[in-house]
Amino acid sequence: MNCSQAGGQLAALHDGELDAAAAVALRDHVAGCAHCRAELAALAQLARDIRAQAPRRVAPAALRARVLAAAGGTDVGASAIDVTTAAAADRTVPSARGHAARGAAPAERERSAVPAAAATARLLLAGVRRRWFAAGALAGAALALTLGAATLALMQRQASDEVALEAVDSHVRATLADHLVAVVSSDRHTVKPWLSARLDYAAPVFDLPESGFVLAGARIDSLDRRPVATLVYRYGNHVVDVFVRPLAPGATGPALATVRGFNVARAVGAGMEWRAVADVDPAVLGPFVERLANAGPAPPPR
Repeated sequence: MNCSQAGGQLAALHDGELDAAAAVALRDHVAGCAHCRAELAALAQLARDIRAQAPRRVAPAALRARVLAAAGGTDVGASAIDVTTAAAADRTVPSARGHAARGAAPAERERSAVPAAAATARLLLAGVRRRWFAAGALAGAALALTLGAATLALMQRQASDEVALEAVDSHVRATLADHLVAVVSSDRHTVKPWLSARLDYAAPVFDLPESGFVLAGARIDSLDRRPVATLVYRYGNHVVDVFVRPLAPGATGPALATVRGFNVARAVGAGMEWRAVADVDPAVLGPFVERLANAGPAPPPR
């Protein structure tokens, strides 16, 4: 599973909507992919923020007891009554009782006050329920719109930057494993034959020491599920990976992008697509990869 496949399922995983097998496969991918872990964490944080910011008010215990007594002992959700509603109930119930006390005998007062209080409580609760239903509907709609926009943005980003994401992942993986260079040489006449013997295409290799980028060697890596020539340059204390592969028909991508804190510069030339990955200033990295792409003649037509 790659990031493009996982991206469309992260929201479903967060909401518990995936079957067991799909959830296990996606969790295995997320465990090894920092990018997808960050996206899943962002979804979880969004849900927590909405829950934390939704207004919640609890009715006083005395009011809850009076409402339950007036409704015949049935719990009708009095805890949802807000402070304003509680105050209204406190005003309404004594008023009904006072009116009964002035114009009825004790037994009659008891019979008339309870139905009045119950009716008042039911009206108040109905209003509270309507308000909470409307608030819940609005919150649900806002959450759906937010998650939908986030998912769409994620899918669009992954569709356009998938190769850049893979290039950065490969660069980080090689750095952490201390396997940046398989053939160590600053001589392109050594590096080029080494790559050609291991690939089904001849990757151009150029050394441009006057640019400040010095060829350190190369390795074979993987990009878009295919082996790819990876030239390794050093720029001061920085390591620069340049992925070189035949240009596919219709292939596109941004000239400059930033992925997980690394700059990715893309250029096309000599029938190849060139992608440089490093934590070097894009104003320096971009012109360098352009020079590489245009340093040699275009290959003859087949």
